[in-house]
Amino acid sequence: MRLSSLFLIAAIFAGAAVLSLVAANLSVQLIEETSEIGVRDALDTEGMTWAEVQADGLQVTLAGQAPTEAVRFAALSTAGTVVDAARVIDEMQVEAAAAIAPPRFSAEILRNDAGLSVIGLIPASTDREEVVDRITAISGDSPVTDLIEIADYPAPSGWDDALAFALTAMERLPRAKVSVEAGRVSITAITDSAEEKARLEAQLNRAAPPGLRVALDIAAPRPVITPFTLRFVKDENGTRFDACSAESERSETRIMGAAFSAGLTGPGTCTIGMGVPSPNWSTAVVQSIEAVNALGGGSVTFSDADITLIAPEGTVQGEFDRIVGDLENALPEVFALYAKLPETVDPNQGPPEFVATLSPEGLVQLRGRVSSENLRTVAESYAKAAFGSDSVYTGARVVEDLPGDWSVRVLAGLGALAELSNGAVTVTPDSVVVTGNTGNPQASTTIASLLAARLGEAEGFDINVTYQEKLDPVAALPTPDECEAEIAEIVASSKITFEPGSATIDTSALGTMDDIAEVLRQCGDLRLEIQGHTDSQGREEMNLNLSQARAQSVLNELRARRVLTSTFSAKGYGESDPIAENDSEEGREANRRIEFRLIRPKPSAPEGETTLETLAGSGNTEETAEPATEEEAQSDEQN
Repeated sequence: MRLSSLFLIAAIFAGAAVLSLVAANLSVQLIEETSEIGVRDALDTEGMTWAEVQADGLQVTLAGQAPTEAVRFAALSTAGTVVDAARVIDEMQVEAAAAIAPPRFSAEILRNDAGLSVIGLIPASTDREEVVDRITAISGDSPVTDLIEIADYPAPSGWDDALAFALTAMERLPRAKVSVEAGRVSITAITDSAEEKARLEAQLNRAAPPGLRVALDIAAPRPVITPFTLRFVKDENGTRFDACSAESERSETRIMGAAFSAGLTGPGTCTIGMGVPSPNWSTAVVQSIEAVNALGGGSVTFSDADITLIAPEGTVQGEFDRIVGDLENALPEVFALYAKLPETVDPNQGPPEFVATLSPEGLVQLRGRVSSENLRTVAESYAKAAFGSDSVYTGARVVEDLPGDWSVRVLAGLGALAELSNGAVTVTPDSVVVTGNTGNPQASTTIASLLAARLGEAEGFDINVTYQEKLDPVAALPTPDECEAEIAEIVASSKITFEPGSATIDTSALGTMDDIAEVLRQCGDLRLEIQGHTDSQGREEMNLNLSQARAQSVLNELRARRVLTSTFSAKGYGESDPIAENDSEEGREANRRIEFRLIRPKPSAPEGETTLETLAGSGNTEETAEPATEEEAQSDEQN
């Protein structure tokens, strides 16, 4: 009996234990399901469907890949509103952050009379100290403002060439702004003359490395005209300006209007410059031209505020006095008038004269009369210095009783002759006459200023100088557009052909290469890309290599003909740029070609001022070149 009771009690306890265990398991299961469902619903409501929820007893594990660290934290906070935050286990991952884009490396160098400043962001691989040392050397004694920052990113392609060229350019430009980016340099500068502008453009084009895009904006400002000179002539040879200066376009328009009314024909222009002696310049000039017209001829010469009016020989004294008197009373203040009525010369008596002639070959002859042996020696030495020791022949003779200013007139005449390509100067007691041809469009103005300054007030001179473009060393050169057009005409009539499947130029096309080389030798410095193209037959990679080899062959043939090709480059484009369909032989023939393209980079649109606050802005430093728009010189044969 006692033993049976013990077993019963044990069985009761065992049953209770089993029931408790079952109840506990059911409770845990219920808590797990409730927690997991609750957390998942809360996360879905917040749009975090990427999160994975798994309950294990009282613990809730969150897994999955959160877009950002902030979103991961938000998921933990959301789960903590459903269950105790201590029960949440974080096994979430965060997506790898995208690589930070490299900044846009750029620099701006500004140089003027106040000094040199540089601002920009450069790669850490660029030797900052070396750059600053070179800028300091360029600046000399002028102050340097250094605002260069560095970013630890690799230098983009083309950066080193662009920076090196920018510093080289700045050495030659005392007043300029140079903007540098990877693969491109933009230069804005100002020069003292059109000649210096042309010289700098040629030098910079030659110095630029192949592949570097260079945008040049070099200006030549209004010149300073000293003395401010104008000379208007109306005689048997017609109505003309030997020299014309104006301080503005408005002034030029007024002066030209008066000249056309006085009989000027054809185009007329004035040199617009600085140095005008009075704001009433155009008023005085117009009044003087009207006076010359009223006299029926003669000349008026302005040298700053001094005016010399010479009437035609034979003008009636009363008419001369009336017109000159009206002009004197009408002229604005500052201007001083000297008027002269030449005496009638007996045609049977020739005045003494000195004549110097310059032949097209550069030979100079000095003949006529000089006032002393010393003047003859000085005139000969002056001519040899101006034209060369071996080019001067002196046949002048010493004569007494010449005017006291004869030596001044002779040397002034030789100075005027030096401005011509060929011509003559005749010196008489009353005038200096200069005639001839020149390749300098400003020669007449220069000669007029020289004679007005050296001969003095009231002295007469006559200038009949013709500008010829063929004598102008700058204008005689064809423009880049003209060079392209001429090459296009050559290849339109005679194609460059290659041996089939080869980069070797066919012998039948060598004459065409000779003609192209002759044109390029006359064109001066051009930034030219020789592009090779093929049709679509064959493998793409093979066509690309073949087009590159053919473009290089053309470049090599130009070098063999002693064409300066330092500013030329060769590039193959394969089949990527067809100009016709490749489904016919005619189309394929058109696509097999060589193109001669001028490189004319256009400055990109400004992205805002470059400041220290914007230097770290990200962007792509690689430049996408604008397609060229020039005429294409095409030729090629088969792949």
